[in-house]
Amino acid sequence: MHRRTFLAATGLVGIGVTAAVPAHARGKLVRSVEELRAAIARAVPGTVITVANGTYEGPIPVTGKRGTRDEPIVVRAESVGGVVLTGEQSFVLSGSSDVTISGFAFRQRTTLDVPPDCRRIRLTRNDFQLADLEGLHWVMVRADYSTIDRNEFHGKSTLGIYLGIEGPGTDGMARGVHITRNYFRDHTFPGDNGGEPIRLGVSPRALSTAGAVVEFNLFERANGDPEAISVKSSGNTIRHNTIRDSLGGIVLRHGNATRVEGNYLLSGENGIRIYGNDHLIVNNYMERISGAGVVLGSGNVRDHYPGEPADSRRGNDAPDRVRIALNTVLDCESGVVGESHRTLPPVGCAVTDNLLVADSGQLVNMPFQDGITWSGNIHWGQGADGNAPAAGFTRADPRLAPGPDGVRRLTAGSPAINAASRSYPDVARDLDGDHRTGRAADVGADEYSARRPTYRPLTSTDVGPHA
Repeated sequence: MHRRTFLAATGLVGIGVTAAVPAHARGKLVRSVEELRAAIARAVPGTVITVANGTYEGPIPVTGKRGTRDEPIVVRAESVGGVVLTGEQSFVLSGSSDVTISGFAFRQRTTLDVPPDCRRIRLTRNDFQLADLEGLHWVMVRADYSTIDRNEFHGKSTLGIYLGIEGPGTDGMARGVHITRNYFRDHTFPGDNGGEPIRLGVSPRALSTAGAVVEFNLFERANGDPEAISVKSSGNTIRHNTIRDSLGGIVLRHGNATRVEGNYLLSGENGIRIYGNDHLIVNNYMERISGAGVVLGSGNVRDHYPGEPADSRRGNDAPDRVRIALNTVLDCESGVVGESHRTLPPVGCAVTDNLLVADSGQLVNMPFQDGITWSGNIHWGQGADGNAPAAGFTRADPRLAPGPDGVRRLTAGSPAINAASRSYPDVARDLDGDHRTGRAADVGADEYSARRPTYRPLTSTDVGPHA
């Protein structure tokens, strides 16, 4: 085992990761791996342990350690990325809560596991590039109310996911996990599936309500799977993420009642694809997708249920009561489409007040129409209307203009302004963070405003360990 010096400080705020350090923190000074382990064993709420820069190998147990919400136990690197953890394992968590691990470069050969007997574990400002081993999942979180923020995941070419959220037993999900401001990039696994950057659940856990919030994350060159954000659980929120230059899109593969709002999908291959019930797809912006902007799937099963056979649970649940509203789809190969290779159609779904613009391809191609209500959509460009019901759209130039961030928004006099066909009491703001105002919402993701947008497509400076 390599021996290095470990430093601890009381109340230091100028070193590395200031946000992870509570006020009035109590510190320890440790000078070896053994002393680090001992310091962790003695840690109490508010203890901060700072690890001197260097390379370290060997397991670091964090067992039965309980901070508090206001005074977590913090283990952090001297400088962000300055402590490299190699070998089979690094931190080994069990029975702990309110523990923060911050600023490390993880290079280990096994999964970093946050088990279900933990609670409120925070992984922040870390760099994850674990061994590029076939089938190795890099981080697996199964603990309630954990936070994964401002990390970078990069450089995997083999089967395996960057970040998975699961839970206790075979069918439970960790509750209330928050995934924010992370940078997921350069997953190059060439297989058909199995290289997701984020996977929220697996099929046996589909009916478990996770309540995860996935927001303000950036995905670039996420090419390991058609699903960059793969949702296989219920009751999640996916908002304000940017997926750029990637194979992967946002896929609600299993589960119900997820809200997908205000995401940017730019210059990739897949947009948003939907199975399951009671989802809301709103205020999203899709531009230059080589496939479809939005896919309302079909199914080989209708409604998952507790205790169903495994083969049935792995099937595609035909969408029921899905709302696709107030989205902007620009210059994609297809706008809003369905599937014909499975036989169970969508039921009770609505496609309303979306802005679909393209100079080629089809704006709508929906093989099953009986279970879908259409209204208020605006079409423009040379792209064909396809089989969109005539009563469900109008053709009008929306008068879009690009802003400094490249996003094409409405300009004064656009026919999309105040043109929505129905009210949206559960949609208070638009893509930019502006209030939906006026007698009716504006069609598409943008509510016309002269104000500077609060939200915009993310870049690498907005996310990751140094953001």
